[in-house]
Amino acid sequence: MYIRFVNYLDAVNQYRKSKVSNRNFLIILAVVVGILAGLAAAVLKSLTHHIEEFLQSDWHWKYKYYLYLFFPLIGIFLTVLYVKYFIRKSKFETGLTPLLYAISKKSSRVEPHNIYSQVITAAVTVGFGGSTGLEAPIVTSGSAIGSNLGRMLGLSYREITMLVACGAAAGIAGAFNSPIAGIVFAIEILLPEFTIPAFIPLLLSAATAAVVARLFYTQQLFFLVTEGWKVNALAYYVVLALLIGLFSIYFTKANYAIKGFFYKVKHPYAKVIVGGILLGGMVFLFPTLYGEGYITIKSLLRGDYLAVIDNSIFADYNQIPALVILFTVVTIFAKSIATLVTLGAGGNGGTFAPSLIMGGLIGFIFSYTVNLSGIAQLNTANFIVAGMAAALSAIMHAPLTGIFLIAEITGGYVLMVPLMITSAISYAINRGVQKHSIYTKALADKGELLSHEDKDTTVLNQMKLKYLIEKNHIQLRMNDLLFLKMNEILKSHKNICAVTDETGDFKGVIYVEELFREMMQIEERENITAQHLVQPAPAIVYENEDLKLVLQKMEQNNVWLLPVVTDQNIYKGFISKTAVFNKYRALLMRQADYMN
Repeated sequence: MYIRFVNYLDAVNQYRKSKVSNRNFLIILAVVVGILAGLAAAVLKSLTHHIEEFLQSDWHWKYKYYLYLFFPLIGIFLTVLYVKYFIRKSKFETGLTPLLYAISKKSSRVEPHNIYSQVITAAVTVGFGGSTGLEAPIVTSGSAIGSNLGRMLGLSYREITMLVACGAAAGIAGAFNSPIAGIVFAIEILLPEFTIPAFIPLLLSAATAAVVARLFYTQQLFFLVTEGWKVNALAYYVVLALLIGLFSIYFTKANYAIKGFFYKVKHPYAKVIVGGILLGGMVFLFPTLYGEGYITIKSLLRGDYLAVIDNSIFADYNQIPALVILFTVVTIFAKSIATLVTLGAGGNGGTFAPSLIMGGLIGFIFSYTVNLSGIAQLNTANFIVAGMAAALSAIMHAPLTGIFLIAEITGGYVLMVPLMITSAISYAINRGVQKHSIYTKALADKGELLSHEDKDTTVLNQMKLKYLIEKNHIQLRMNDLLFLKMNEILKSHKNICAVTDETGDFKGVIYVEELFREMMQIEERENITAQHLVQPAPAIVYENEDLKLVLQKMEQNNVWLLPVVTDQNIYKGFISKTAVFNKYRALLMRQADYMN
């Protein structure tokens, strides 16, 4: 059955290649990806909201409120169970970092199970109260659709990568009903380079996903009522941007600290218990932390400034302004911890929505405090919106995405100048301290990040040394008689031989030119063994080393060829500059075609 399916696909491919150009075919596929990703976004949002509504409204039991402390734990536990029993043959990863790694090091291969597993696990995690967002899972799901559709149809790396980006753009467009933000996100986060031809597939994919999602959700996510911005408030927008820039640095550092804590907890169910109980306790004290948290921001934009505290156990004190301010500030930091705990404990989601919530709350509490002090009268809704854009820009290192996303989902295009100012400043502050975002730092530390800022390193990071090892060099044993190996050495046409012991342990090298000279000068040449002429290699390359380091070793020792060994010093072959440069040139040609 499988063979017949493959043969059928091959026949279809051969036919379409004769009738449709690759460029036009890619546009058709972009629309297909947009439709499927839009449906995936609609399914994820619908499933999540149905779970939330069932737990909070439809399910009637007089003791159910005692379970609210444990709902997040249950959601994370169900997610971990699903991953353990339904995803066995491949690794399940959350967030955008694995997607960036797939583009950088796996030829844009995204595992097929991500199409549905991201939807299921994110819906369960967030529906039961996990304090994360749905955007990263739907981006991964959309990208998986594009990747596997491209691979199934036998497309090239550049075409598959284009469909991966189309899937990501469609995911954002479907989740937020914001096609422009989807396109900008794909360009800013996923595509290392961008030219105009890439814009057409992205545009069609994002627009199609937005249309499909709109068939299921017609309401705008946020409603902003504003008369615009005032020049005399610009200084306060700058101060807000400074605060959010500093907060984003804290959030980035907290991300690594909490990840490190859960990494030390080896047993997966221990992570679930620790994280679930901690998260349940925080949700009990701060109801805003439940799920995505968009409801609170909607209330604040409507002018309900007590929404943060009203549903908590401190609601009776909502008439005390100082307590409202303190409670909101604590909620902001609690949201950051709750998000990271959810992810660290095994839940699925992303930091996209939490970034918006935290930024919106900072914008609210800043303007609310200034208004109470009497220093000035600021438009609170404007500052909530600006705070959302600034936080997203700083945390994700994506200022354009922050600006256009917030403008689209709030209808706040009239606030474009404040959005630009706050996004730029907060991003600059975070970038000044953190060169890489929370999505890219782990890859950058391992040298696995695509970057158009350092073309050489980017291309070298795409290359794997183990595929460039030359194994056709003569391998001599220490006790081998060189006289008997001369014919084999001559036929190899190599100027260097490796010398090992009987177990393959690398001992050194013999240069053929020197071997010939010695054989001509010594009378008892029949008795000369490899041990007599072996000498240490100028340097040794380990099979897992980065090629940038390998080239540095070659330059330092002024050599064109070096031996490659395992960590146990077992000889594997030689690596040459010629092989590295040939592969480098091939990858440059592939990237030149990437966006053309």
